[in-house]
Amino acid sequence: MIEAIKNLLGTGGKPLIGVDIGSGSIKLLQLASSGSSFRVEAFAVEPVPEGAVAEGNVADPEKAAEALKRAIKISGTKAKHCAMMVSGSAVITKVINLPADLSEEEIEGQIEVEAGQYIPYPREEVSLDFEVLGPSPRNADLLEIMLAASKTEHVEMRRAVADMAGLTVKVVDVEAFAIGNAFDLVRKREGISDSETVGVMNMGSEVSTMIVLRGSRATYNREHSFGGQQLIAECMRRYGMDANEAAFLQRGEEPPAGFEDEVLEPYRQNVIQQISRALQFYSSSSDYSAIATLYLTGGAAATPGLAEAVGNEVGISCEIGDPLKGLRLSPKVNARALDKHRSALTTACGLALRGFDNG
Repeated sequence: MIEAIKNLLGTGGKPLIGVDIGSGSIKLLQLASSGSSFRVEAFAVEPVPEGAVAEGNVADPEKAAEALKRAIKISGTKAKHCAMMVSGSAVITKVINLPADLSEEEIEGQIEVEAGQYIPYPREEVSLDFEVLGPSPRNADLLEIMLAASKTEHVEMRRAVADMAGLTVKVVDVEAFAIGNAFDLVRKREGISDSETVGVMNMGSEVSTMIVLRGSRATYNREHSFGGQQLIAECMRRYGMDANEAAFLQRGEEPPAGFEDEVLEPYRQNVIQQISRALQFYSSSSDYSAIATLYLTGGAAATPGLAEAVGNEVGISCEIGDPLKGLRLSPKVNARALDKHRSALTTACGLALRGFDNG
C-alpha cells in the first residue's frame, strides 16, 4: 500500500482534533455535528517557543509537544485522535491523468511509477497518497488524480509531537486541502457556487500562502515570505518590547501612542504590496481564473483595517475568512476568546472536519 499523507477514508466517526502547528503558535479546534451543521466543541491558540518550528517544519518536537499539551489543557478537550498537516516546501502536489478504466489497485501501482517523475527524493524517503478528483474535463477517457507527497521525516516529526502530547494522529493532510475543506463552510453559508473562483491569503507568522479554490479544490498555491511576525518585530524595535509584549493587538489591548501612523499603516502598505505581487504571480499561472473574492485568513488577517485596505488597493472584494461564523458553540467555549482567534483557526477547522469524512 502507498504510505498515506492523507487518510481519505475518514476516521469512522470518532471526534478529531484539528491541530495546526505554525511557526508562531499551535492552533487546536474540535467540532461536533449539530443538525445539518457543526458546533465548536473546544479550541485553543498557544504560542510555541522560539525555534520549535522553523519554516513550517517541526525543528524541536519536545518544545512543540509541550506547547500542544498546554493547548489541550486550555481547550478542555478529552478527544485523543487528531488531524495534522504538512505545508509549503514540505509537500509536493501534482494533478496527473490516468485511464478511466483502471481499478484502484491499478491506479495505485501506476501512481508509484508516475511519482518518480515529480518527486525529487528517493522513494523510500517519501510518504505518498492520491485522491481521484473525477473525469478529466478535457478527455472523458481519463481520470484526474491529485498526487500528494511529503518527505516522511516531516510527517513523522508531527506524529512525534502528537505522541508526546498524548494524541494519536489519524490524518495527515496538506495545508491547501485543509483550507479548501474549511471553505466549504464559507461557500455554503454565503451561497457561493462551486464554479466560482475564490482566493485565500493564509497569513502565517513568517510565511503566507496564496491559495486559489474552485469548489473545495485548490487549483493553485504558492508561499510568500511575509507574515504577522513583521508587525511584532517592528513593535519590539520601536517600543523596546519583548515578543510577548509586542503581541498586544492579538490580546485586544490598547496600542501605544502613535502606533496607527508609525507602525500599523506602514505594515498594512507592505502587506498590500506583497499581496499585489502574489496576485501577479497567480495571474501568470496556467490555472488562472478571475478571483471573485479574496479572503484573508491566519493570525495576521485580523489586523485592523487590513482587509478593507487590501480590497481598495487591489480592486478585488476582500474579506476576513471565517469558516466558524454562524456555528453554535459548546457551553464550555469562551465566545469572547474565540472571537479573537477566528481567522487563525481556518486550517485547524479544515483538519477537524476530516473527522466527518464519509462518517
